[in-house]
Amino acid sequence: MSETQWTDVVEDNGVPDDDVIGMQVAGRDIALYKVEGSIFATDNICTHGHARLCDGFLDGYEIECPLHQGKFDVRDGRGTCAPITADVRSYPVRIEGGRVFLELGDA
Repeated sequence: MSETQWTDVVEDNGVPDDDVIGMQVAGRDIALYKVEGSIFATDNICTHGHARLCDGFLDGYEIECPLHQGKFDVRDGRGTCAPITADVRSYPVRIEGGRVFLELGDA
């Protein structure tokens, strides 16, 4: 069994409160969200319309896609309303020493 690999991505204060930012991490387009002081991470591309979620509207724990207004829960990537039919991938987040680390896994 392999050891979990954590990737250092940004300072924790680099993610604005109650907002979303997009960034490239290890060749992946990732969205980082800060809601009520906690940071969450998902793929940044909507599974429905191929729009960047960081260009959408964050309302509590839901990000609204800017293209067709489908929504995802940023905590687990679950699609929460039409026209979303497939969840977006979410990533485990760890904060250590004022830095945000992601566990990107294999894909």
